[in-house]
Amino acid sequence: MNTTYDATYYAHGTPAERWERAQLFFDAKDYAAAARVLVGLVEEVPEQTGPRLLLARSYYHSAQLWRAESELRTIVERDPVEHYARLMLGRTLQRQGRYEEAESHLRIASALAGDFEQS
Repeated sequence: MNTTYDATYYAHGTPAERWERAQLFFDAKDYAAAARVLVGLVEEVPEQTGPRLLLARSYYHSAQLWRAESELRTIVERDPVEHYARLMLGRTLQRQGRYEEAESHLRIASALAGDFEQS
């Protein structure tokens, strides 16, 4: 496998074209390919939540849980009320068997989504 070609392929195009390509890979359930495209995009536009969140989801679905956790923590640090990132962080921690730590993020995500328990 030619890694130079690989890097060129995944980094080819404008940010908008790479975003679209990453979404196509993700929708086709080729999560590893989506992540390869998104890594460069996130480095290029680190302030944008969308690419980082899709990168985290790609990592999650390809069982790269520590990478998913890292991206999700970055999102939550920047935007503590980002509901979906909180939910994904909780689920990522659950998959790692870190249930107690996951619980607080899942509770916050639920509250942000307006899912309050009825008494």
